[in-house]
Order: sequence, then structure tokens, then C-alpha cells
Amino acid sequence: MARVFGEKGYDLLINSSGERLEKAASDLKSLGVEVTPVQSDLSTYEGVEQLWREIEGTGRPVDAIAINAGIGVGGDFVRETDLDEELKIIQLNVASVVHLAKRILKQMVARGEGKVLITSSIAGTMPAPLQAVYGATKAFDLSFAKALRNELKDTSITVTALQPGATNTDFFHRAGMEDTEVGSEGKYANDPAEVARQGYDALMANKDHIYASSVKTKLQGELGRFVPDSIKAEQHRKMSEPKEEKEKKSA
Repeated sequence: MARVFGEKGYDLLINSSGERLEKAASDLKSLGVEVTPVQSDLSTYEGVEQLWREIEGTGRPVDAIAINAGIGVGGDFVRETDLDEELKIIQLNVASVVHLAKRILKQMVARGEGKVLITSSIAGTMPAPLQAVYGATKAFDLSFAKALRNELKDTSITVTALQPGATNTDFFHRAGMEDTEVGSEGKYANDPAEVARQGYDALMANKDHIYASSVKTKLQGELGRFVPDSIKAEQHRKMSEPKEEKEKKSA
């Protein structure tokens, strides 16, 4: 996402809590834009405040922001997953989105311009068994983005929701879901660079949302509006179930 903005001439302020931040910043400077890396943990209140202080410290207004940080975990909510992990998912995927949007949008409204891209997911359009907390956070992000867009419709501020399908990133490895149909699909279904490009283009075109990036993902999103939640829940469960469990059931 940062690379797409940089290629379009935006100076960048990028955030991560991980060790790859400095390498990413070095790579992005090759685009000929100014790059400011900020290492902070957005799953904490102080981490978001630290990022905001760094943003304000540049002395420059925010023309556009991609609120993109997110994590997930796979497994049965009652029998398998860890409460602390799930509370961290809520902190990062929900609380930090609200927190950062509040800070950024006040600045944007005061100066009368700005663009906000909030990453939801196609999972935000359906019940998500075996990713129950993650799916719920992405449903929140989608609803939040659309509500903000409506509240700001009489301003020059635009808000767009990006809804990727399974994408070839570290997400499924970190979520412990590599041995699932959706985790395997993520290795080839959607190219992250293309997801980012489509998200950027939708933001610049002032679209309310975009399913990204493959034809399959777009069809799934559009047709899903006409499919009962009970059916979508079963489909999601099958995609998110470990292959070993499927084999046991079919044996």
C-alpha cells in the first residue's frame, strides 16, 4: 500500500511494530519520496498516540491515510482460540481504527480536505465461523467506514472501504491458518500489489468501497448480497477448517 502511494508521488509516514520497518523504509526511499518510519504497536492506546504525535511532529497535514493494520486468528472460538489473542485483534482491528480515525479526521475536517482508506475484508460481509472475532472486527470496519462517509458527505473528505479477499501476505501464517482451504488459496488468489492498487484507485475515485482484487473476489462480494447468512457461514466454515479435520470427517 505504501509503495502504491509513493509511486504516485506521496511522501510517506509508515508504521509497524515489527522489525522489517526500517528495511521497508529504505526500499521505499528508492521511489524518490520522503519516508518517515514510526515503530509503534497500534494494538495499544499509547502506540496509536505515539503514531499521532509523530504525524503532528512533521508539521505537515495528512492528505491521505490508509488505515490498514490488522491481524486474525483461526480456530473454534470456544474450544481452541486464546482470549488474549482475540482481545488484541479487537484492539488492533477496531479500537486503533476508531482512535486513529478520530485524530486524523478532526485535522482533515479543520482544513477542509483529505482522503481515508479503511481496510475491511470480504469476510466483513458474512458470518465467519473459525474466524469469529476477526470476521466481526472487519464487519465493524466496513460499517464504520460507511457511517463516516455519510457523516462527512457535505465536506470534501472522502472515506473508502477496501474489502480484499484471500491475499498472498503473511496473514494466514500469523493466524495459524496455512493448513486451510482459504490459507492455501491466499497464496495465489489475490496479489497484494494489485489489491493495493485497486484500493488506491477506488480512494482517488471517491468510491464508497471496493472488492479486491480478483474477479472471483468481486463476484463473491457482489453475489453474496443475495445469499442467506446461514449459507455464507457454512461456506466460510469449510474454507477455514483445517484440512486434517476435513479428512477425519470424510474418512
